[in-house]
Amino acid sequence: MTEQTSSTENQRRIVVAGGGPAAHRFADAMHSRGLEGWHVTVLTEEAHLPYDRVALSKALTDTGVDLTLGSASMWDHDSLDLKTGERVVKINPDTRTVETAAGTTVGYDHLVVATGSSAARLPIPGAEHVHVYRTLEDVWSISKAIGELTDKLGRKITAVTIGGGLLGLESAAGTEQLGATPVVINGAPWLMNTQLDEGAGQALGRLIEAKGFTVHGGVFPSEVLADDDGQVTGVLMADGRIIDADMVIVAIGVRPRDELFRAAEGEEQLFSLGPRGGVVINDYCATEVEGIWAIGEVANFEGMCLGLVAPANTMAEIVADRLHGGEATFPGFDTATKLKLSGVDVASFGDAFARTEHSLEIVYADPARGVYQKIVTTDDAKTLLGGIFVGDATPYTSLRPLLGRELSAEPGAYLTAASGGDAPETELPDDAILCSCNNVSAGTIRDTVNGCGACDGNAPVRELSELKGCTRAGTSCGSCVPMLKKLLETELTKSGVEVSKALCEHIELSRQELFDAIRILELTSFEEIMAKYGTGAGCDICKPTIANILASQNSAYVLDAGRGTLQDTNDRALANMQKDGTYSVVPRIAGGEITPKKLGVIAAVAEKYNLYTKITGGQRIDMFGARLEELPEIWKELVDAGFESGQAYGKSLRTVKSCVGSTWCRFGVQDSVAMAIRLELRYRGLRSPHKLKMGVSGCARECAEARGKDVGVIATADGWNLYVGGNGGATPAHAQLLAKDLDDETLIKYIDRYFMYYIRTADRLQRTARWQEELDGGIRHVEDVVVKDTLGIAEELEAAMARHVDTYVDEWADTLKDPERLRRFRSFVNAPDQKDDSITFVSDERGQFRPATPDEKAAAVPQPVLIGASIPVRARDENEV
Repeated sequence: MTEQTSSTENQRRIVVAGGGPAAHRFADAMHSRGLEGWHVTVLTEEAHLPYDRVALSKALTDTGVDLTLGSASMWDHDSLDLKTGERVVKINPDTRTVETAAGTTVGYDHLVVATGSSAARLPIPGAEHVHVYRTLEDVWSISKAIGELTDKLGRKITAVTIGGGLLGLESAAGTEQLGATPVVINGAPWLMNTQLDEGAGQALGRLIEAKGFTVHGGVFPSEVLADDDGQVTGVLMADGRIIDADMVIVAIGVRPRDELFRAAEGEEQLFSLGPRGGVVINDYCATEVEGIWAIGEVANFEGMCLGLVAPANTMAEIVADRLHGGEATFPGFDTATKLKLSGVDVASFGDAFARTEHSLEIVYADPARGVYQKIVTTDDAKTLLGGIFVGDATPYTSLRPLLGRELSAEPGAYLTAASGGDAPETELPDDAILCSCNNVSAGTIRDTVNGCGACDGNAPVRELSELKGCTRAGTSCGSCVPMLKKLLETELTKSGVEVSKALCEHIELSRQELFDAIRILELTSFEEIMAKYGTGAGCDICKPTIANILASQNSAYVLDAGRGTLQDTNDRALANMQKDGTYSVVPRIAGGEITPKKLGVIAAVAEKYNLYTKITGGQRIDMFGARLEELPEIWKELVDAGFESGQAYGKSLRTVKSCVGSTWCRFGVQDSVAMAIRLELRYRGLRSPHKLKMGVSGCARECAEARGKDVGVIATADGWNLYVGGNGGATPAHAQLLAKDLDDETLIKYIDRYFMYYIRTADRLQRTARWQEELDGGIRHVEDVVVKDTLGIAEELEAAMARHVDTYVDEWADTLKDPERLRRFRSFVNAPDQKDDSITFVSDERGQFRPATPDEKAAAVPQPVLIGASIPVRARDENEV
């Protein structure tokens, strides 16, 4: 056995056992505080530099991705020594040395144990045939196995993941991206039961199943089945069922790797261990043995070990602070979680289960949309205690830093899914923690923006990347980045500094600047736009934004010339996707006026394809439940009958709502129906930063609710009053009066200018109300541009709208003319005639169909059956029940 000592005798020696994220954070914390007088040796059993375990799913789907934490150059420091392939196997507190599996003895003055945890195993027969999900080698093995099995079996394989928590769902999502059919087995009744309550877990389950996952909950596996060659064939469940499988991944949690703290037989037990493992630490991360510290998942604090990055980082910082003479203490575990699973947002924080005495739960649940939002407060509904969000986690970013503080508005205002608007604006107090992963407060961010002490000359920080580098905020999970960016911009604005309006990390121009550049240079493709103004391959921000800009300037078919890959899901299908993977069909009914003959066509189509029908708030008819491959068939019948796309899927004009008007109503002073139809046919297909809604009322009684629309028109005895910038939502805004008593032509001229000015200058996904509020001068500025033409661009705006009107072509009519375009509309690319048999419906109590629940799906059989109270299940194929 060899002994290794420090080359610098006067330096105090720190040995770190383990090389995961906690170990890296400790080494980084020591480095940032100064290593003078210290020498840090990190011993890691893995062959890699410390890497980001949170991002393992990236390595599952892209084996070449680099997950290395921080800069590799950090390890070039003379006082930092990283030794890979060196696993510590024994601690000798008496001699202050550790021994490695390679037979090396390393002396220390301080030992920091960051051995983390290992994947929990299943003690059932056949467990030797499963994969686990914990390290890079694990995910590489899974990725390789999926590829080899797919080639060997010559079909799409079924990958069963046992475990419905964070790791399990992450693993299952990765297998789905690799082309396998994902199946999740979860012992608990609902998914992510540690972080989510039953309502949220059930909502997540519905959303996951709508993505093509199969979930078996509330039952445990008893055996992994395999053939004589060791090839997995299925999983035997405790209730006797066999679930088919080609491979099995176990992701049921982790166990602290605390073997270094367990005494060998005959030796004295020096360290206290938690009931479920992990070495017990005090509030500054020290164990009972002097000079030995523990951080991360191996550390047990107040009876808990937790596998989250935020507490591990905090512990690492505390030990570094203590070694430098500080007095930092560990505040306890922050269990906040935010992630995106196969495009589904999930977040929870604080007292998510409302265990605080007398706490209140304010809940919004929409099973049809798969949305669940809950806020937990004190009994006076003022102080925030926690929350859960599934399907729409928008409020999490602004609410998370307010944990334990009084809300600035009533709790329901933060349930954005209920209202469709934004959460109330809140200014964070200085001591509010903005980045929980790195324990960075809002005050630290403000101080750094106004003068970073870590930079030369105490220079102010101006860029988001620089702010992240100085404070570490936003460098771990990234969920706080939107709030971080907002706080940076607010502080810069207060200082009189012009704030960057970069569209995203790939394009430095704002949407308005990019729009003008594309318009002036007449650019027509994503590739030439990125070559001139962007970097990289683009993202889910700039791609649909560019597609939208191109569509608003050019009425060419939106899915041609490579633009289809840029579009959002709904735009690619020219229909709105629903929770079960089917789509809705919404023909245009201009102004709400429809002939009995056309109404009969809609009825016939809905009956033929067994579609759920609903009259919308915008005076149209929605037909729900169409499969992707059925959309062309349905639309052919509608187009042949004279209908066109209502563009319910696009960021474009949705509807122009109207009252009956002067033709029939005894109070009407103008023909509101005729005007509504004229406006809808003029602006149909107009792509814009956000959806547009209009209303036309035939008198001041305002039956069309025109002042709640982006553009509202209200009749007067002398013409029309024009209102602009209205919307509903959590922060509703009444449209404001722009001009009075207009004749028909002037009214349309002003609307042309207004819409085109909005399209050119608004940010992405910005409604007219918010855009108007942020304009310098608000409605007066709009009046100057639209009515007074102070910028001298009125003719240009009118001409742009005229081009749109002249070149408009219905997207579905265009689609039906081209066989190549129709190839998009099939459930399985390689099997165009195959139907998606997973889509099933049941009849509801009102005589229509709705998507089947998971239990109803499980009970469905090919013949007519009754489930519960006479509910026939309908499978969508040619032999429908």
